[in-house]
Amino acid sequence: MSSFPTVFSLSGEVVLITGGGTGIGLAMARSMTAAGARVVLVGRREAELAAAVKELGAGASFAVHDVTQLDGAGALIERVTREVGPVTSLVNNAGIHLKKPAVETSAEEFQKVLNTHIVGAHALTRAVVPGMIERKHGTILFTASMASLFGIPLVIAYTAAKSAMVGMVKGYSTEFSPHGIRVNAIAPGWIETEMSRKALDGDPARKGKILGRTPMARLGQPEDIGWAAVYLTSPASRFVTGVTLPVDGGVSVGF
Repeated sequence: MSSFPTVFSLSGEVVLITGGGTGIGLAMARSMTAAGARVVLVGRREAELAAAVKELGAGASFAVHDVTQLDGAGALIERVTREVGPVTSLVNNAGIHLKKPAVETSAEEFQKVLNTHIVGAHALTRAVVPGMIERKHGTILFTASMASLFGIPLVIAYTAAKSAMVGMVKGYSTEFSPHGIRVNAIAPGWIETEMSRKALDGDPARKGKILGRTPMARLGQPEDIGWAAVYLTSPASRFVTGVTLPVDGGVSVGF
């Protein structure tokens, strides 16, 4: 029988987090490092990644990589395996946003969003899973969204991408779970990040609307997502797979 707190420990795990230099990705890295994992942050901006690693300390490192460079996924996993160790947990968190009326969203813009969120995530998943199958151990975590769960106007490409993630989680989990690999997602509600503060502080009406439909009547904190990520990648959730977990203060069930 597992015991507390070791059941929530990530000691011995190597976690690769895409989009890990800022925001929710960095919040997950903070919590996972605190839980004992070795964390590798992946992103396009070296200075941002280096600053995050400096904050996180000796248990963290980074690799510069654009997830849309699909042919580079295998080389990235090989490099991390060589320099840090076999990746035991992949967090597909990298993403881009596009706020635009649906009828003004071009096919090229739509495809760019899908390439980052979906095709890039699949490339990394495909690169990392063979090793996990060989070791019969691994977790894959996606950052979904409230847009995965209900309609939000002016973000049709983002909605399509985040909704596809929910389907990928179900499909991957049924295919990989027999090999000891669990696949889940977190669907964050409105979280207080630097980006959300910039968006909401200058728009009190929008902020009031968001808080008005949030049963807890407040924004979440980045660490709320971070600790949920620890749970879903730790032995505490060893019988949990194929799940999209809302961490949203009740938004997805409230009225």
